[in-house]
Amino acid sequence: MIYYIYADNKQSFIDEVKPYLEDKEIRYLPFSMLGALDIAEVSHFIATGCLNELKLLMGIAHQNDIPLGIIPSVEQKELIKTFGLSSKIEDAVALALEIQEKKIDLLYCNGEIVLQEVVVGDAPPLDSFDSTLNGKTHFDRFKLFWQTLKRVKALKHTQFKITDAKENEIKFSAVGIVGIEYKNNTFASKLIASELSATDGKLIAVILAPTSIVQYMGYLFKSLVSHITPSTLPKSVGYIRSSKIMIEPKETMDVLIDSAQKQITPIELEVAGKALALSVGTSFWEKQSTQTSSKDSIKLDHLPSDEESTNYLSQAIPLFSHASKEQYASLFTNLREESRLSQNFMVLLILATMIATFGLFINSSSVIIGAMLLAPLMQPIVSLSMGVLRQDTTLQLNGAKTIAIGVFTVLLTAALIALFIPMERLTTEMAGRLSPTILDLFVAIVSGAAAAYAKSNEKILGSLAGVAIAVALVPPIAVAGIGIGWGDWSMFSTAFLLFITNLVGIVLAAAFIFAMLGFSPLHLAKKGITIWFIIVALVAIPLDLSFSKMQEDIRIQKTLSNLAFSVGEHSVKLTHIELVHRAKIDEIRCEVISSGILSKEEKARLKEAILKSIRKEAVVIVTFRYRL
Repeated sequence: MIYYIYADNKQSFIDEVKPYLEDKEIRYLPFSMLGALDIAEVSHFIATGCLNELKLLMGIAHQNDIPLGIIPSVEQKELIKTFGLSSKIEDAVALALEIQEKKIDLLYCNGEIVLQEVVVGDAPPLDSFDSTLNGKTHFDRFKLFWQTLKRVKALKHTQFKITDAKENEIKFSAVGIVGIEYKNNTFASKLIASELSATDGKLIAVILAPTSIVQYMGYLFKSLVSHITPSTLPKSVGYIRSSKIMIEPKETMDVLIDSAQKQITPIELEVAGKALALSVGTSFWEKQSTQTSSKDSIKLDHLPSDEESTNYLSQAIPLFSHASKEQYASLFTNLREESRLSQNFMVLLILATMIATFGLFINSSSVIIGAMLLAPLMQPIVSLSMGVLRQDTTLQLNGAKTIAIGVFTVLLTAALIALFIPMERLTTEMAGRLSPTILDLFVAIVSGAAAAYAKSNEKILGSLAGVAIAVALVPPIAVAGIGIGWGDWSMFSTAFLLFITNLVGIVLAAAFIFAMLGFSPLHLAKKGITIWFIIVALVAIPLDLSFSKMQEDIRIQKTLSNLAFSVGEHSVKLTHIELVHRAKIDEIRCEVISSGILSKEEKARLKEAILKSIRKEAVVIVTFRYRL
């Protein structure tokens, strides 16, 4: 006999369903009369009701091995999506009458059936359905993103102990856990869709454990704004897949079952494998993963588990990650060693200076690049940035001392080479280090950030060579040393300004990146970063002026390049314009292509026309070429 069990408040809905069941022998029974049911008479259940009522009947069907079909009401959208049901009454009735040969698993939480999810603690947005984004504009999605981000800021980590079906104990720190069995369109199920199957006898506990707000923002943005499911598991999320899981947090936490029923921890999640012949749609079976294994699987290695991290994160989730004790100890050991002056440092630095200086004289960029790779000056600068960040006086003093001695050595070596080489010619490579601008500061800042990131990760330490080439520390000091050897103060000051630009940019950026990576609490990092930000701002003043001068030079070159006119009997055109800045007055050097030899008056007119077009006083030096 088929029994149709329905909610007492769904009588009008049942009246709409009855015409589609007229040719069937059906007994109708409200849930309030379920106690009077003779289970021996039942061959098949059909049900309409709320989730709690449906789960009650599922338990009875499971215990007595009776097939079950659900005729959902229109408002039960998530139930319809999860089990591939139909919102049309006719189709829903036809599906509910089908007896499924293939049974599905049932997830129990402390003996209660779970249809959608179990939520321990708080795990936004893993515990939400993606239907919350339906019909949302980009503005609405950004609003939801910020609302969720505010929730994350209020979360705190708690230590969890999980025992799986094989009695393995796993301890970690997290803010919340979402337990699921089916692909139900929650953000949690979308992340581990390839691991979910309704017939493998396994449940999955998805664990949210962000170590910083910045770390979690990427996943939130992808999920809530761009609506893109990450192809890999986010760093702030892990999971455990097993047939049975005991969840025991250090502190008692609330538990939500299907967004309604409340319990408190500890809880036991257990799967009854292939327990219920539930009439589900074809779309339900199409969503099931066919590649799942019968083995348990765990992906928690990247989540915080040590006591130090747990204590730190239990206060509040920081803006930036907090480095582990092992990371901190390993990096600090290296930086303290590299901040000290050593024989190897001095030998390499002198050799790099000699190579760079000779490369500058012979105007060879490849030779200069070789010197950049050899020079070890980046090491004490990165050490200094960590000392600034941590307010570590010893590290700061050692780093500053090594840098100062290193710079003096480079200046002295380059000056001596310049004195002994009988050639005082400004090459292109030298000139390239004599016009530092604000753009050079930007390069230094980005390079400093890259250096700190590479230094904190042993797997990418080889990238430091690229950083050394990008920022070029030794060549500008070598040019400054050549300026000393030649007695050219302007050459020394401009080249040395480029080195100072690189130095302060690297220290500030590296300190900031180390702070982001969690190597110092923000309250300690603020002082050092603020001081060096002020230093960078002061250095940026002459750089900005130099940038403005460069813009002015470009304007002059563009103006003169297009200058073609007549002076007396001859027509002239200017090419190969070069501006040379001198201490008293600038020089304009160019080639003049003329139709004939200019007289003294015509040359005066030419000079007047050039100075009038550029609107400034300058010495004009020209080379004449004649058009035949």
